[in-house]
Amino acid sequence: MAGDALLDYLVVGAGPAGLQAGYFLERAGRNYLVVEAGEAPGTFFTRYPRHRTMISNNKVHTGWDDPELNLRTDWNSLLSEENRPLFTAVTPRYFPPADDFVGYLADFAATHRLRIHYRTRITRISRPAEGGEFVAEAEDGSVLRARRVIMASGVTRPYIPPIEGVELAESYTEVSVDPADFTDLRVLVIGRGNSAFETADNLIETAAVIHMVGPGSLRLAWQTHFVGHLRAVNNNFLDTYQLKSQNALLDGEVLSIRRPDPDGRYLVAVKFARVAEVVKEIPYDRVILATGFRFDASLFDEECRPELTIKDRFPAQTDSWESVNVPDLFFAGTITQARDFKKSTSGFIHGFRYAVRALHRIMEQRYEEVAWPRRELPVTAEAVADAVLERVNRTSALWQMFGFMSDAVLLPAPAAADGPAGAGAAYLEELPLDHLHRSVADGVFGPVDRYLTVTLEYGADHDKVNPFDISVDRRAQTDTGGLDSRYLHPVIRLWQDGKCAAEHHITENLENEWDSEEVHRAPLVRFLSGQGLGRPAVASPS
Repeated sequence: MAGDALLDYLVVGAGPAGLQAGYFLERAGRNYLVVEAGEAPGTFFTRYPRHRTMISNNKVHTGWDDPELNLRTDWNSLLSEENRPLFTAVTPRYFPPADDFVGYLADFAATHRLRIHYRTRITRISRPAEGGEFVAEAEDGSVLRARRVIMASGVTRPYIPPIEGVELAESYTEVSVDPADFTDLRVLVIGRGNSAFETADNLIETAAVIHMVGPGSLRLAWQTHFVGHLRAVNNNFLDTYQLKSQNALLDGEVLSIRRPDPDGRYLVAVKFARVAEVVKEIPYDRVILATGFRFDASLFDEECRPELTIKDRFPAQTDSWESVNVPDLFFAGTITQARDFKKSTSGFIHGFRYAVRALHRIMEQRYEEVAWPRRELPVTAEAVADAVLERVNRTSALWQMFGFMSDAVLLPAPAAADGPAGAGAAYLEELPLDHLHRSVADGVFGPVDRYLTVTLEYGADHDKVNPFDISVDRRAQTDTGGLDSRYLHPVIRLWQDGKCAAEHHITENLENEWDSEEVHRAPLVRFLSGQGLGRPAVASPS
């Protein structure tokens, strides 16, 4: 591989994020290259999840013929203007086999003729001159130079918590997945994420006793709406605990692991959080560490090594997914979850595919002088309301990246009371909310007097209530603009001088169809009219 040519964009990693970045760069005709350590795309998924079933939804039959709507329930397909290939054509399984996803990624790369060099493991990245080009050295001795680097390498190293004797535990990455190896044994699983529960569920039929341990309260995805919390498909273990089948969920912190007799049991000291005893030492035959993964920053030289955050598990990033301390170093994929950690979906394919598209637009705007796509709207309450409702009834990006990704309506100064309403508003789609606010403040979109944000959000404290036991007063919701909605619903806010000046919630709907004149459109038109967006026309009877 020649190292003489200077790339504009070097993408490290050909997993789903790297392929998604490569697609947009290829389509824009940019000077780029994707490098991958493995022999094909998606090497990570050839090994993980260990039990070979993904928990990312693959709903093939939706009753919709709108490709945009279908992406709401297709959590694995990558984005493309051609709308192909789609993972839903690969398998009908709702929780698909990981091997099918590996094949899909190879098909995507081939279909779009992405420029990828395989068997190219990057071992060192340096930046000899401050603000200059990056130099990436590969294991085979080849060298690449690039003006910008997009790290799409994922989280490649296990996260090891600071536990005395933790080296005695078996790692999730290496432990046997054959349940017969645990027959009649006492097993401790450290960790309470989906990989930990996946591991425990696999042993229910053979292990004598299974304990799981971790600090804090167990968070359930169906309540928090964060898909990284415990999914229902992995929660059979909870039944075995609450129905007294010898298994248990321990709420506490592991202080130490020791094995006094090399051929004997492990003794694990657990500091319980909800009982009077301070520490209890409990015997186990096997101890498994399933505490997640982290980003590997060791391949960066000191002068361009990105700062880390969240227990040093992820690179610290700006609202543009750029390193906070290394300009022109960007991140894509699951490592971008540092921006919305355990709140939205940046850590998952169905979230970060939209983030990669937004990152591409950010780089196009900054480096290639290509403006963010926009369309013009008349500055009337009805025109803006119709544009907003059209989007919230179709968008998959705002749906998947709830509370994080936003549409924006850039508004001119209010017209005089007797002045005409005309063109002048600009509708922009799919901006990270924090990036939008900063861009407006910095004048990136030109002079903006006021602007609206359009997001899909769950109600306040939605993760603290039982979603199966909520009473709703529909009349009160309509009167308050849907403010009491707990389920996912559209929220429109007016911003001026960096502050939220007004806010409107569109009432939630069981089918997520916000198309009622009386319940959805008319209240939104009244809200927008009250903010000076022209004079609303008289609504026809619904």
